[in-house]
Amino acid sequence: MNPYIFSVILPILATLIFRTNHPKRRGIPVTDGSGDPGVTIRNRRFDSPVETAWEGVSTLVELFEEACRKHDVLRFGSGLAALGHERNERAAIFADTREEWFLALQGCFRRNVTVVTMYASLGEEAICHSLNETEVTTVICGKKELKTLVNISGQIDSVKRVICMDDDIPSDASSVGHGWTIISFADVKRLGKENPVDADLPLPADVAVIMYTSGSTGLPKGVMMTHGNVLATLSAVMTIVPKLGKKDVYLAYLPLAHILELAAENLMAAVGIAIGYGSPLTLTDTSSKIKKGTKGDATVLMPTLLAAVPAILDRVRDGVFKKVNAAGGLSKKLFYLAYERRLQAINGSWFGAWGLEKALWNFLVFSKVRAILGGRIRFILSGGAPLSGDTQQFINICLGAPIGQGYGLTETCAGGTFSDFDDTSVGRVGPPLPCSFVKLIDWSEGGYLTNDSPMPRGEIVIGGPNVTLGYFKNEEKTNESYKVDEKGMRWFYTGDIGRFHTDGCLEIIDRKKDIVKLQHGEYVSLGKVEAALIVSPYVDNIMLHADPFHSYCVALVVTSQSTLEEWASKQEIPYSSFSELCSKEESVKEVHASLVKEAKKARLEKFEIPAKIKLLSDPWTPESGLVTAALKIKREVIKKTFQEELVKLYSS
Repeated sequence: MNPYIFSVILPILATLIFRTNHPKRRGIPVTDGSGDPGVTIRNRRFDSPVETAWEGVSTLVELFEEACRKHDVLRFGSGLAALGHERNERAAIFADTREEWFLALQGCFRRNVTVVTMYASLGEEAICHSLNETEVTTVICGKKELKTLVNISGQIDSVKRVICMDDDIPSDASSVGHGWTIISFADVKRLGKENPVDADLPLPADVAVIMYTSGSTGLPKGVMMTHGNVLATLSAVMTIVPKLGKKDVYLAYLPLAHILELAAENLMAAVGIAIGYGSPLTLTDTSSKIKKGTKGDATVLMPTLLAAVPAILDRVRDGVFKKVNAAGGLSKKLFYLAYERRLQAINGSWFGAWGLEKALWNFLVFSKVRAILGGRIRFILSGGAPLSGDTQQFINICLGAPIGQGYGLTETCAGGTFSDFDDTSVGRVGPPLPCSFVKLIDWSEGGYLTNDSPMPRGEIVIGGPNVTLGYFKNEEKTNESYKVDEKGMRWFYTGDIGRFHTDGCLEIIDRKKDIVKLQHGEYVSLGKVEAALIVSPYVDNIMLHADPFHSYCVALVVTSQSTLEEWASKQEIPYSSFSELCSKEESVKEVHASLVKEAKKARLEKFEIPAKIKLLSDPWTPESGLVTAALKIKREVIKKTFQEELVKLYSS
């Protein structure tokens, strides 16, 4: 059957149907007036913030105990106690995401031990700072991280015990004169089996986790999360994700030291959902660490649920489009026809959503795309950074799964807002979660006011039981960012700028720290411009730089090797290395022209468009320290690293 017939017949059928599109109310204004003046929105389903969705459950450990009564799980806490770790001492987990990470977390919770979390990609200075500031006595890590600990053993003050998740403990680790007891994870479990102890369960107000973020500036800050804080977010998400149940399978690969993944896995365990552990480098069949002839994590596990950060989803999207374009011919035309038809459906054309046509496109075109993530994905949660509209539409169309875009911070246990599963609009992050109130307050200096038209705008402030206690041993910073109102509700001042749509959904439009005034008084929002330009096919990553002493911006561009080399081949441009290709004047002109094109599409002002750019050949990774584990750029670190290049851009 010729698929082009649909573009003729179905529009005719569409005229026979009358369709009324009433906006759905997703968030409700709050009028009690507590806290600072502003415009406040709550979730439409709940009058007050939700604290728990499970009767009789008020802490994370009670939630896991409930799961243990229904589902088999190994125990770790007794072995920790047998090793001599006291409940008033802190334990740190320093490893990549894996089963032992999660079990160690729950074992610590059962003994009311506060867990300090650190990204496995943190630099040595940040690791020393985190361990020493929290006076950690037990570190639980993998053998890779154990080698790092050995290297900095002379700079760590309080550590007494190291538990290695791997059985093959490096031989050089035990010979170092650090005075640590080093034992394998398996031996700790055996020790616990031989010396069982009763659980010492925490209270809701007890600190469950001190989470050290790989912040974009300076040393990381430790955010203190109580059991009640995290439980409030989990309870709220329970009301959002449709039909969570034991038939689901969750693919875990994001860092468990990130609140998004930690919350997700606790929720999966509570519901009884199977968790399979992978990594970003082995996620798909074409991931960089997949050996030839073997399959990726998603292909093997065939998950139904996935949490992701936008950078991961962007890579999936770019990979599909590159493969389609390379194939060319009829298959390329068919793909883009199918894509356009489904896009029409999402944007409101009823006939494009017609079951028969949708099924046909899924069979002919999109089933191959869905196979990339195992073929069974039914819901994706995206968080950690803004998701581009192009990528959101790609997920909806090609994977056929709703994608819930959330907005939250470590300081709010990832809770804030979350888009409803039936909301296909782009560029927004949904209404408040049931655990939160979300308020906008005036930021006069930046020109964002709650009485702005057509929508109220201002700094985003989040209140509710999910708002954390503050920063560990940093009262000054805590007092800057947290406030308690006259009713006892705790509020966190995010520094992000948003606006409320008429249906109660939030849109993030700016960030206070990212706004720079140029020489002639124009304000440039660095994050907004970067989000507009990163969609260029030549860009893997980008950092815009604005200087108050200049009237224009410049940019550092991490260049997409495959795209630039494909262009160079067509242009018959000779080069001996990718680094050399990036330095060629023709390459710079081509990439800059692409950036200007995307800037015009996004209706950026002339002064917002980078006047000069520097192409970089090496990717920015968490290991290089230039991006966070959630793949957000570390602006200050990048500025320092490429200071010479930035100076040249302004002086050339």
